[in-house]
Amino acid sequence: MIIRCDNCSVSLQLDESKIPTGNFTVRCPRCQNMLRANRDLKGTGSSTVQQLEANKPAPAAVQGSGQFAEKNSEFQINNAMRSLLSALQTGKATLESDDEKFEKPRRALLCLGEKKDEVAKLLTENGYRVYIAQTPAQANERLREGKTELVIFSPDFAAEFGGAAILQQKANAMYSSERRRLFLISIEDGGTTMNAHDAFLRNLNLVVNTSDIPQLPLILNRAMLDFNDLYHYLNRGLGLEPL
Repeated sequence: MIIRCDNCSVSLQLDESKIPTGNFTVRCPRCQNMLRANRDLKGTGSSTVQQLEANKPAPAAVQGSGQFAEKNSEFQINNAMRSLLSALQTGKATLESDDEKFEKPRRALLCLGEKKDEVAKLLTENGYRVYIAQTPAQANERLREGKTELVIFSPDFAAEFGGAAILQQKANAMYSSERRRLFLISIEDGGTTMNAHDAFLRNLNLVVNTSDIPQLPLILNRAMLDFNDLYHYLNRGLGLEPL
C-alpha cells in the first residue's frame, strides 16, 4: 500500500501484511508528521493509481476562470502603464503602493465542507481564482506551487483525515517569511467575525462566522487591506508585492 504525506508529500510504501483493517496512523520518516490512512474491510488499501489521483493539486473551480484571467491581465497592464508614466514623469522606477487604484486579483484555496459551493460561487463572482481541495494532500500540493495567497478552511474539511488540524499544523510549522505570504481564514459556527485577538492566538489571519458568509468578499477586502498596510514597509524593504 502506498500513502503520501500531507505535509512534505513524500510517498511511503507500507507492508500490507502489517496494516490493520480500518483507520490507522503512521509517522512520516521525513518530517515526523502523523498520517491518517484507511484500509477497507477486504484488507486492501488504495491502489497506486488511486493514491496518485488523490494527491493531485486541488483543481480550479470551473466558474470564474475567464473573469480572473481578464482581471489579472487588466491589473498587470494598468500597473505597467502607471509605472512607465511615473518613471517618465519623476524618474521613479515604481509607484508607491498607496497610489494603487486597481484591486489585485487573488487566488484562494478552499478547504471547506458543507459551505464549499456557496463560498466558491461568491468568490468566483468577485474575481477570485478559486481552487477546491477535497483532501489535505490536494491542498498541500496546491500550496507547494507558491501562487496561492489565501487559504479558507473550516472544521468540517475532510474530517476523516483531520483536515483542519493538518492545515493548522502546516501553518504553525512555516517559517515566518513563508507565513507572512499566506492569509489563513477559518470559517466556523462559533467564531466572531474579524476577532483579531482570537485569530492571533490561533495563528490565523482572520476568523469569519458562518452566518457572515454572504458578506465574505467585503470582509476579505477589508482584512487584506489592513494586512497589507501592516506589512507595507517590510514588503517594500524586501522588494515584495503586497498580498
